[in-house]
Amino acid sequence: MATVFPTNQAIVVGGGLGGMSAANTVVENGGRTVLVDKSSFCGGNSTKATSGINGAETKAQKEKGVDDSIALFTSDTLKGGAKKPELVKILCGNSGADVDWLVEKFNLDLSLLARLGGHSAPRTHRGKERFPGMTITYALIQMLEKIAERTDKARIITKARAHRLLMNSAGVCVGLVYE
Repeated sequence: MATVFPTNQAIVVGGGLGGMSAANTVVENGGRTVLVDKSSFCGGNSTKATSGINGAETKAQKEKGVDDSIALFTSDTLKGGAKKPELVKILCGNSGADVDWLVEKFNLDLSLLARLGGHSAPRTHRGKERFPGMTITYALIQMLEKIAERTDKARIITKARAHRLLMNSAGVCVGLVYE
């Protein structure tokens, strides 16, 4: 099926933590979104994460007196073998604000900190639950589902494998081919 979407709407492919973050951000900033996921339910591999989510210079770290920085997180990540320094800088540079956004926007408890392998400071955030990846991702899924049920700001399409983006003559994405 080929679908052309309105120009004020974002197409998000994938319903894991990244896709759900993108879709919720679009709606939070006044846009509309359609999220397409190949599975019968959203969550992806993010739901399987058992350690937590990493972030440097977070409010939780500051409250606990943890001395961490974006530069230190970036250095640790590059030492760990990351191959694209430009992406590492974005990942690490945004990490603290991203973790704080999850806590504030989705009312998540990410107050427990751990220093895991390769880290120079405690920066892996989680709450008391056993599977933090599932807890974090499901909170974002539930928010988007509520918005989709109550408004026309979001739509979730599952069991839909994305094949190709539809581009206009200016090179702007205007739709998605999926089955």
